[in-house]
Amino acid sequence: MSKHLHFKVYKPFGYLSQFMTNDRHAKNKNFLGSLGDFPEGIMAIGRLDESSEGLLLLTTDGAYSYHVNNNTIEKEYYALVDGVVNQSHIDLLKTGLEISINGVLFQTKPCKASIITAPLLPATRQRIRDDRHGPSSWVSITLTEGKFRQVRKMTAAVGLPTLRLIRVRIGDFKIDAMQPGDTLPIKT
Repeated sequence: MSKHLHFKVYKPFGYLSQFMTNDRHAKNKNFLGSLGDFPEGIMAIGRLDESSEGLLLLTTDGAYSYHVNNNTIEKEYYALVDGVVNQSHIDLLKTGLEISINGVLFQTKPCKASIITAPLLPATRQRIRDDRHGPSSWVSITLTEGKFRQVRKMTAAVGLPTLRLIRVRIGDFKIDAMQPGDTLPIKT
């Protein structure tokens, strides 16, 4: 019986959460495969959109991938939002919101949310407007689900569009002091 391999990766801004594509229009895109020498059969557990960054887990074990994606494993995100977060925003985020996923209305599950001070994070290649264009603030959101661009849609639904989004935790795995592009094997 072969032993499966697992990694944690800090997906940089501007990368796709896949290793290759057959889309001829995506030849100028950045893929995870350029971040390391990965074994055959490796797959990302879940996704982060191209404009998001942070923790991704990789595995050669499809059953483990299914387990992480289809159970109540927490995924924590830090979002820099346009505007000043207050307790009423947090209360709305916590209780669940109606958002649109591919044109279909979807009710998010209750989640954890809190106002946080600016976290110590690595610099990003993403251009983010500065405070001359209005105030911004940080919020932590912890979900047990993961719909398409869900965190961005949730913050927008409460009137606080996301400017920068970083996933910092999946279950017990944390981004810790990783830098964009870092890949670390996970010992099992």
